[in-house]
Amino acid sequence: MINIAVKKKAMIKNTGIGTRVRHPDFGLGVIYKQDLVSLFIMFPDKGSVEISRNTDTLELVEAVNQDESYITREYLEMIIRQAFEDYTDLTENIPLAGRWIKGKIILQPGSPEIKSKEIPIEVFFHKIVMLRDRLRVLEQKINSHKLLSDEDKIEIQLYITRCYGSLTTFNLLFRNEKDGFTGESEK
Repeated sequence: MINIAVKKKAMIKNTGIGTRVRHPDFGLGVIYKQDLVSLFIMFPDKGSVEISRNTDTLELVEAVNQDESYITREYLEMIIRQAFEDYTDLTENIPLAGRWIKGKIILQPGSPEIKSKEIPIEVFFHKIVMLRDRLRVLEQKINSHKLLSDEDKIEIQLYITRCYGSLTTFNLLFRNEKDGFTGESEK
């Protein structure tokens, strides 16, 4: 049994980016970066983990020869970035239109006794982008939901589309038109 562990260790040491491994605690993972001391492995449920090359806890699932690695670091980073965008609440960096930078929104109450409120447009814009991204995640979760019927998915999707339509007022804040909201008639 010691020979097998040594063999597995040696094979993992000589493998390239894209090699699939199994860890007893983290499950299946893919090596996305390596240096002389460590392997950097992406595990779906754990994220990125740095593991010493000298470990005997990794089991080789599918090797990629270091010289013939078909998955580049850039390609793997793109896949990971796409997964984060599709399945998390993390927001991408969407630029605010230049004319609004350092601007502010003033909320002026109808009553003179109540003080007005100023909000930096950047803060307001960030909240709009977060709302947009969460609506997108909601759409994806609905579309992939196993218990909803197709009719239910369509009905809920229509409500989300109407929400997008209600938010088109804020499209003037986006630097790039493609980042804004589209409603029913625009889809």
